[in-house]
Amino acid sequence: MSRRMWMAAAGALALLTTGLTASPAAAATHLNCHTFVHENDRDLGIASCSNPTGGTWIFRAVVVCGRAPDVVGEWVRLTPGASGQSQGYCGGIFTSGVGAVGVDERPA
Repeated sequence: MSRRMWMAAAGALALLTTGLTASPAAAATHLNCHTFVHENDRDLGIASCSNPTGGTWIFRAVVVCGRAPDVVGEWVRLTPGASGQSQGYCGGIFTSGVGAVGVDERPA
């Protein structure tokens, strides 16, 4: 297979898999969130959020794991004024640790 054909196939695969995954994580827009990598475990990504709004929201951490598959944390429900954490762990032999942590938030 030529390099050009290989690149086209890889691009098509990326488009197909993108269409099959959950909606991409975006920066939190209603919740106040801080994302970080655990100080002692570079494979653990954490999103810590608080809810300053008058409504109930849910959120989860979305963790980019380098060469390993990306992961998402458990959904956390936040009532007005509440705070909580969601975390995801990059595992497997191919992980290169957490590359980024995002937040997926939605009204409950």
